[in-house]
Amino acid sequence: MRNYKLAMIQMEVKGGQPELNLTHATERIKEASENGARIAILPEALDFGWCHTSARDHASAIPGGASFETLSRSAKENSIFVCAGIVERDGDRLYNAAVIIDPEGKLLIKHRKLNELSFAHDLYDQGDRLNVVHTELGTLGLLICADANASEYTLSKSLGYMGADIILSPSAWAVPPDHNNETDPYGGTWRNAYEPVCKIFKAWFVGVSNVGTVDEGEWTGWNCIGCSLAFNHKGEEILQGPYGVTADTILYIDVELQKRPARGTNWNWQSTIPEPCPERQ
Repeated sequence: MRNYKLAMIQMEVKGGQPELNLTHATERIKEASENGARIAILPEALDFGWCHTSARDHASAIPGGASFETLSRSAKENSIFVCAGIVERDGDRLYNAAVIIDPEGKLLIKHRKLNELSFAHDLYDQGDRLNVVHTELGTLGLLICADANASEYTLSKSLGYMGADIILSPSAWAVPPDHNNETDPYGGTWRNAYEPVCKIFKAWFVGVSNVGTVDEGEWTGWNCIGCSLAFNHKGEEILQGPYGVTADTILYIDVELQKRPARGTNWNWQSTIPEPCPERQ
């Protein structure tokens, strides 16, 4: 299947309220399936909220834990692929993780965030690998938020070399409370990160952010504002979600995958790659 509908679930996430957030996520997954989506992508750390310390006591395993099993059931009940960011407990370690689940509820791939912002290292341990998964929807690559703008976009490029047809990025994009989107439109960092990778590797790139106020951690009082982004295999921006702390919505795009260059192709590394932008945006 090379052409299909993809749902970008730009949902509100309330810090420290996993049951409420997961209920909201499953409602949105059901809605996406009913509207014909084959895959639904949800934000980073959608269960506890990014950097919310309640995860220290309540996060659970992947697979087997409460957050994963809730999403797994939802994928199976609605016969849809689900990509979502959730917090993972593994022994005495805590990870900012993301998963791709198939329509049977099976875990296909798990990613642990690599390029976490410095202050978040007090809460999350660092991942140590990247991977892709081959599905009927193409080869899916998975990373999380700031992984996409690691130095020279190394992590995204690595997924391109691994054959990703589409790179999925659960995210939590936040701005200070005084941010003015009219004079300083949000999204430049991610455009700079997504566009060149799409052009070089003929891959799609989809980043989905939550909305809502950050109520714990170094960014307390900041606002997650959506602005979810999708780029096609030509490096063209095909959609940006609405901006705002209350911009809870589902966005739909039609994915049309192209035949990728043969294995062993010498990728054009002479393409113009913008300089990495400041990590805040």
